Amino acid sequence: MGAPRGPLALICGGGSIPLVVAEAVRRSGRRVVLFPLRGWADPNAVEAFPHHWVHLGQLGRFFACARQEGCRDVVLIGTLLRPSIIDLRLDWTALRLLPRVLAMFRGGDDRLIGSAARILEERGFRLLGAHEVAPEILVPSGPLATKRPSVRDQGDIDKALAVIQALGPHDVGQAVVVADGYVVAVEAAEGTDAMLARVAELRRIGRLKTPAGVGVLVKAPKPGQDRRFDLPSIGPRTMEGVAAAGLAGVAVMAGASIMADPGAVAALADENSLFLIGVAGAGA
Repeated sequence: MGAPRGPLALICGGGSIPLVVAEAVRRSGRRVVLFPLRGWADPNAVEAFPHHWVHLGQLGRFFACARQEGCRDVVLIGTLLRPSIIDLRLDWTALRLLPRVLAMFRGGDDRLIGSAARILEERGFRLLGAHEVAPEILVPSGPLATKRPSVRDQGDIDKALAVIQALGPHDVGQAVVVADGYVVAVEAAEGTDAMLARVAELRRIGRLKTPAGVGVLVKAPKPGQDRRFDLPSIGPRTMEGVAAAGLAGVAVMAGASIMADPGAVAALADENSLFLIGVAGAGA
């Protein structure tokens, strides 16, 4: 990336990852300006940074504020469940692009995010991945907690990676739970936390027959995914969900996934006797 090229605009969804990225960018000596999304970003967390609140659909406000702050580079990061078109607060700039905005919603998440990126780039902004401005947030390769995956766990990891590889062209989610060779859950619109809650409920009602301590959560990018957007991420809440679901541990693709608060994540893994490992992708 070379030397910083002016302030960075960070469009923030929910969760702790946006603030992890913002802190890392600030430590690097680069000014960062947050654009928290109303209804998603934590109001208390953004106060430590210069920021401008925006609603989903306020393209004109974002363009004007980002240019006023001198931002050319933009990063999109954080939790944001796919909105309905009626939930958008379209300003005049967005209304002028209404046919394109409507077309963005006729497809999967990759189409939606990619179309938004092209609109920003046409206005002179440069879209970057969070890992490009804060490479230290990427999950390293190898074990990250005390416990190691068993031979059975490794087989489940390999199968989950194969499932992500197979479903990726259909723009399906980035997380899979496999237990003793059985595909228990595939992430869809609900997100990882809700998927893990679903697995915990399946175990509670007896639909998941494998004993507690069997099964893995695997997260990896979809094949061909634009890695500037929506890299798989884990944090303390992920580990809590894995523990509640009675799984053995977590594997994430090394160098292509983000971890919030690595110390807390590793500590939760150890407290709950879970493994945590960065792995190579399928076919790598």
